[in-house]
Amino acid sequence: MQITQNKVVSLHYVVKDDKGTVLESTLDRDPLAYIQGTQTILPLLEEKLEGKKEGDSLKIRIPMDDAYGPRREELVAVVNREQFSKDVEITVGQEFYYLDDNDQMMTVTIVNVDGEAITIDSNHPFAGMDLNFEVQVVGVRDATAEELDHGHVHGPGGFEH
Repeated sequence: MQITQNKVVSLHYVVKDDKGTVLESTLDRDPLAYIQGTQTILPLLEEKLEGKKEGDSLKIRIPMDDAYGPRREELVAVVNREQFSKDVEITVGQEFYYLDDNDQMMTVTIVNVDGEAITIDSNHPFAGMDLNFEVQVVGVRDATAEELDHGHVHGPGGFEH
């Protein structure tokens, strides 16, 4: 079965920067599962997977502008410790989630802790990078009506609810 609109695709991937450093991988966990055409993965990655089938392997380079864009320094800010719950320990590298002004879920990473001054970064961790994917398609199937209605895959590699 080929990858086309509304197919559930399961794949393993390794993504590296231009120096060959592994940034993320699914090789030590369940494959990623998504519905083709729902824009839940990078659009260029989805485009390059169109028409592929189970067992196919491919290498895909995604330029920064087609991935997470350039780093934006205006997304780095210093906030006061009191903006976090008192019972939460704050450490460098920790991630927090919040809703932005448009009710979109955003991630902020703690990049420095200096007493009460906490430096946060709302850039995606891969912002400013060209990404090099090694992808193996491990499954393609029809999405269920419920998955299409919900907009995401249920079961392994997807949502459990």
